[in-house]
Amino acid sequence: MIQFENVSRSFLVGDQKVAALRDINLSIAAGDYVSIMGPSGSGKSTLLNLIGLLDRPTSGTYRLDGGDVTALNDEQQARVRSQKIGFVFQSFHLVPRLTAAMNIELPLILAGIPPAERKRRVAELLENYGLNDRADHRPDQLSGGQRQRVAIARATSMRPAVLLADEPTGNLDQTTGREVIKLLEALTEQHVALILVTHDPAIGGRAKRQLQMVDGQIISQT
Repeated sequence: MIQFENVSRSFLVGDQKVAALRDINLSIAAGDYVSIMGPSGSGKSTLLNLIGLLDRPTSGTYRLDGGDVTALNDEQQARVRSQKIGFVFQSFHLVPRLTAAMNIELPLILAGIPPAERKRRVAELLENYGLNDRADHRPDQLSGGQRQRVAIARATSMRPAVLLADEPTGNLDQTTGREVIKLLEALTEQHVALILVTHDPAIGGRAKRQLQMVDGQIISQT
């Protein structure tokens, strides 16, 4: 599903070229559960941004479902991102003025999904994530765990093939964090590829594949 071939990413800082990623070769299949770990500045978030088509490699090739997505223009990449990739963030990134149900529905509206299908999917997701009694609540009326469940429901509303989670438990207590991780892990049973960035070795160690990064390189795969 995901294939990186000699992918590098560098940035200019003043007059100096800084390598954020160096010759990454990586394959991830449908249903894989992969954690990416390493110290700050090791390239974890840069790698996640490239997988999520939020950034472009400086060199190398990225293939998604067999197609070279590095060659796509911004509009084409946005379309692929909408259809195939979901995102869950540490800070939830919910729209403050929208209710839980409206936050979940937002990607469906942007994708042009018909109203009847939108209503059906939102109802199903609210039920699946135990949010029926919070459907009409705004984010500031929800607990951290509830907000993250809304974020996961929103991320999966378009039924993506890949789910990217960047420190998804970072703003949660330990018990709530474990509950959120179990919700994410359950998605792999539906053949969703789960790719998780974390600083927590206990969380990262739950993944079937564990990548360790240092200085923009994958130094080990367990």
